[in-house]
Amino acid sequence: MEAKAVLRYARISPRKVNVVCDLIRGKSVAQATAILMTTPKAASELLLKLLKSAAANAENNHHMDPEKLFVSATFATPGPIIKRMRPRARGRGFRINKRTSHITVAVAEKEAK
Repeated sequence: MEAKAVLRYARISPRKVNVVCDLIRGKSVAQATAILMTTPKAASELLLKLLKSAAANAENNHHMDPEKLFVSATFATPGPIIKRMRPRARGRGFRINKRTSHITVAVAEKEAK
């Protein structure tokens, strides 16, 4: 059983988010929280909030032990692209793509061996 939290339409590129996702995947929730709090990336703030939400969902909705939780899956997929125009020379216009992300964080309980 796993609990998850999803952030949709985040105004950050999924490429930037996946760099930070790779840092916390497979780590315990306490260790992932420590990593996110010390990582100087814009995505780490969003992922920290999502991780806390996923851990709270696991504890309250699925009655899991918060001490045994680890990050079982985390990823960012592309959302819709907001398109803007930038004026250029000779009356031309270049397109600027403002990318969005759908970010998912899932936590699960460690199996006792």
